[in-house]
Amino acid sequence: MLKKGSKLYSILTGSCPRCHNESMYLNNNPYRLGYLFKMHERCSHCGLKYKMEPSFFYGAMYVSYGLGVALAIAAFVIAFLFAGTELINSFIAIIVTLVVLMPVIIRLSRNIWINFFVKYDAGAGEVTSGNTSR
Repeated sequence: MLKKGSKLYSILTGSCPRCHNESMYLNNNPYRLGYLFKMHERCSHCGLKYKMEPSFFYGAMYVSYGLGVALAIAAFVIAFLFAGTELINSFIAIIVTLVVLMPVIIRLSRNIWINFFVKYDAGAGEVTSGNTSR
């Protein structure tokens, strides 16, 4: 399920969506807030330019909204229905969940967004020995 070549692999690991050989981010830890948005300009293996056009990742905000809503609903269901907390405590659980997971949501939304536009290519970045035709 989480093998190279699947979209899910690229999304969850933050690796290049074309070759899956390199992380797109300068630092893999999303909780290093100084590096949250810092990405390599290109993949060193296949040469894919991550920011394909100016403001490319603005579209990731829509994905981020969807992920945030899904997590808020999950937090509410767990707090209110399963844990049996009061309504105000359930809303506090939603806020805490969203604040704590915000760096992860931002990274995941960027990963999902770029994977909409780039397909995996197993041969990307491979050097052919003496043969320039494919």
